Amino acid sequence: MTNSGRTNIFDGIDWKTVMLYVALTLVGFVCILSASFDEGSAEPWSMSHFYMKQLVWIGAAWGVAFVVMLLDSRYFHMLAYPAYALGILALVAVLIFGREVNGAKAWFQFGSVRIQPVEFAKIAVALAVARMMSGYSFSINRAGDLFRLAALLFLPLAIIVLQNDTGSGVVLCSFLFVFYREGLNKWLCIPVLLVVLLFIVSFLITPTTLLILLIVVFTVSEMMMNRIWRSRIIALAAVFLASILLHYTLQLCGVDKPYYLSLMIVSLVAAAVAAVYAYRSNLRNIYVIIALFVASMIFLPTTEHIFNSILKPHQQNRILNFLGLMDDVRGTGYNVNQSKIAIGSGGLFGKGFMNGTQIKYNFVPEKHTDFIFCTVGEEWGFVGSLVVLGLLCALILRLMKMGDRHEEPFGRVYCYCVASILLFHVLVNVGMTIGLMPVMGIPLPFVSYGGSSLIAFTIMLFIAVNLDASTRQQLGRRRF
Repeated sequence: MTNSGRTNIFDGIDWKTVMLYVALTLVGFVCILSASFDEGSAEPWSMSHFYMKQLVWIGAAWGVAFVVMLLDSRYFHMLAYPAYALGILALVAVLIFGREVNGAKAWFQFGSVRIQPVEFAKIAVALAVARMMSGYSFSINRAGDLFRLAALLFLPLAIIVLQNDTGSGVVLCSFLFVFYREGLNKWLCIPVLLVVLLFIVSFLITPTTLLILLIVVFTVSEMMMNRIWRSRIIALAAVFLASILLHYTLQLCGVDKPYYLSLMIVSLVAAAVAAVYAYRSNLRNIYVIIALFVASMIFLPTTEHIFNSILKPHQQNRILNFLGLMDDVRGTGYNVNQSKIAIGSGGLFGKGFMNGTQIKYNFVPEKHTDFIFCTVGEEWGFVGSLVVLGLLCALILRLMKMGDRHEEPFGRVYCYCVASILLFHVLVNVGMTIGLMPVMGIPLPFVSYGGSSLIAFTIMLFIAVNLDASTRQQLGRRRF
């Protein structure tokens, strides 16, 4: 299947993006070689070594990239929803028949080869989001269309969470950046981000404080969105006053209930009144704020149940360790502690190739997968780390530029989706190695060891390159 819109598959290609991709895969191979090389091995070129396996995966990924460039760019739009359905089926199948690895039932095992379907499901979700948002009648600020997008993302997210692979599921939250880029009001984006933050810190504050913060956040967001101040401040004060009066009335009647219950009752009544007001005033954007608020009120009180009943002990300990509620440098916090030691010991220019002591003597677990950045930091130092991060940032910026070049929304949204996924992976992976993020088991794109992630990221990237190449060729023909 050749691209009928392109006379030559090499015409219109953004070669800077391709070169950045090649450079990152080679950097990944060098890091994995250093992290997993066994000096005492009698067969250094045996396929039993991680670096040799990764070399094969790199070759396969480059071949896959070439095949993707041969495809007609129109197929990606046509097959977006079928790919999404196939991705959901694969996630369900691995949940039922998959193999459990590190507590997550997210892998298919075929002999010595393991495949993680969630990595490929991200591609399908990105294509489906691009297809939905490129619809003729779609509007990012219409409540119905937003709920459709939310449903599209929630289904794979729920299945991934059931697999106990929460880190991969959280990646889907990165699509919020795409929605903002496509015109979603920032005062809708900010509450969502703050609710996620409140969920993380919910173990540090009381439920009453959590609910008060929730009410204030959503009220301020609605005020900023509609630029109506006085009436909203009065309504906010009325909610708190009514909840206090209700609380003391119940006390006088002999009903000894916490203030939290009174505040929740008044807040739900206020939300219902606000919905009626929004309907009569035709302020449809308030519907989304109210829906998010009610969902947050239902969700946040369940954090303790989620923490105690759903999360595994090692996941609980990771969160507690990240929040500073647990100091277990020899247990759950061992990986992060050793990671920080390795990166810090690298200094400005590092210890040199294969000279990293923390890496060489296996002080850092998962040094070739999720904690591959430790190898970069210890052996290449601060300067080397900046170079690797610079390559990743340059690739993300190229994707953003490719998206901006598109005149039609499908290619633009898809490029933004890929950029968002890569950015999220980089922020979380690097953040967890230096203790700024909880450990989630998210690989560093194109650098960490793993065939599934490398090939999936390659397909994801080169679909964007293919779409961009078609656009550039069309622009070139118009000029002449």
